[in-house]
Amino acid sequence: MAFDKDAIIASLKEASISDLNDLVKAIEEEFDVSASAPVAVAGAAGGDAAGAKDSFDVELTEAGDAKVKVIKAVREATGLGLKDSKNLVDNTPSVIKEGLTEDEANDLKAKIEEAGGVVTLK
Repeated sequence: MAFDKDAIIASLKEASISDLNDLVKAIEEEFDVSASAPVAVAGAAGGDAAGAKDSFDVELTEAGDAKVKVIKAVREATGLGLKDSKNLVDNTPSVIKEGLTEDEANDLKAKIEEAGGVVTLK
C-alpha cells in the first residue's frame, strides 16, 4: 500500500492544534500506542500564543557519584526529611520542585549539580 507522504504532511501543516490532537488520539486508539511526547512537541511548536514559559519543574535525572551530597542538597531545597529526600534521589528521575520561576529553578539546579547530581528543567 503506497501513500503520498507529501500530501499528508501538507494536510497536517494546515490542520489546527485541536485537529492534530484528535488525530493523535485516534491513532493511539487504533494502534494501541501512546504518543505522549510528540503531542507535547506538536502543541508547543504549533502555537505562538503560548509565549515564554514562566513556570519550571526541577527534575533530578541522576544522583551521580556523590549520592549523599545530593540527598543533602535535595533535603535542604525541599524541606523534606532524610528518608523522603533519599527516596527522591533513589527513584530518579524524580521531580524535586514544581512551579518555580526561571531564576529559582536555575539556582536549585546549580546547587544540586554542585553536589554531584544531574538535573533537567521542564
